[in-house]
Amino acid sequence: MKIVSVEIFDIEMQEDIIIPWHPVLVRVTTDEGLTGVGEVALAYGAGHSAGAAATKEVAERFVIGANVWNREALWEKIYRSSFWAQCGGPLILPAMSAIDMALWDIQGKALGVPCYQLLGGKTNEKLRCYASQIQFGWSEKYEHLYKQQEYYDVTKKVMELGYTCVKVDPLLMDRQGKRHPSHTKYFSHEQIEMFRERMAAIREALGPSGEIILEVHSATTIPSALQLGEALEEYGIYYYEEPVAYHDSKLQDIVSRRSPLRMAAGERIFGRNGMRAYMEDRSIEVLQPDIGLVGGLTEAKKMCDYAYTYDVLVQAHVCGSPVATAAALHLETAIPNFLIHEHHSHALKHYNVELCDIDLQPVDGYFTVPEGPGLGINLNDDVVNRSPKVTVTQA
Repeated sequence: MKIVSVEIFDIEMQEDIIIPWHPVLVRVTTDEGLTGVGEVALAYGAGHSAGAAATKEVAERFVIGANVWNREALWEKIYRSSFWAQCGGPLILPAMSAIDMALWDIQGKALGVPCYQLLGGKTNEKLRCYASQIQFGWSEKYEHLYKQQEYYDVTKKVMELGYTCVKVDPLLMDRQGKRHPSHTKYFSHEQIEMFRERMAAIREALGPSGEIILEVHSATTIPSALQLGEALEEYGIYYYEEPVAYHDSKLQDIVSRRSPLRMAAGERIFGRNGMRAYMEDRSIEVLQPDIGLVGGLTEAKKMCDYAYTYDVLVQAHVCGSPVATAAALHLETAIPNFLIHEHHSHALKHYNVELCDIDLQPVDGYFTVPEGPGLGINLNDDVVNRSPKVTVTQA
């Protein structure tokens, strides 16, 4: 079964939203008419158009005409022959990720089984999930919460939906609701008090048994990360996500040894080679690989198995379209070191949900994996075709 076309959709929002949101979706078609979907996980930040362009080039040079069943060989060929894949980073690997995801999807459809069966079967019947990024609210409307009462209210809201764990970045907005993305120096006393007020509100709403994941998006450096961890320890932090940048594993190592909090990272760690130092240093307890960045399900599964040998737990990073959610659910269903699933506030928004044919939402704080063949999800052509699209076919 050969690949005959690759469609790449660089999604443009049809309405104004507070922050840029551009999922890059891929559909691979075979000579037998089967299709598979994947995603380049660059929906946020800067770089989505580069990801789309890289996917086009990878498809032209390596993918068209390839045998769907030789997925591992194709992965290795792109990795070794594209030159830039071997240094990691968010260019070639995300393109490989989208193609790889689509091939798993096609193989599952061809065999009539869901992808988790191909990954080893069902280890986890139900997947506990957390409400991610509650500082943006938890509704159809995208908000920037900054008042203490708002943090209490949004926590109560997600608890009513069955969540018992939330993730929050309490640093993102100042007292006036203006966004502050970087905190490289020591915090002032007033700033620390503001962060403590927000965390206290969340803890009060959750009660003693709920969990709080502290996320700072690598906005802090070693001095401010350590200061923050000490200031917020009393609120019972489940784990501390991305306290430093990930261009140097020793930064994480220093923070992990000196902070009282458990550590998590992985969104900007690329593949097994990228994670090795963090495993050997024992500087993270929770690995957060993004399937749409590390090389697809092929590489993500290997990363999870590698983490298992170090007793490191896994929470896939998910911040994309429903395709990203579906892929993560299949992976997390299969692995024994699964901890919890990330359900992002973007996943609630109609502009994201409408990209696909099913709406993946948890029930009472838990997910079950789609049971259809492959990933169990398809693109909504009426919606994705409104955005720029490139189709790569055989010359």
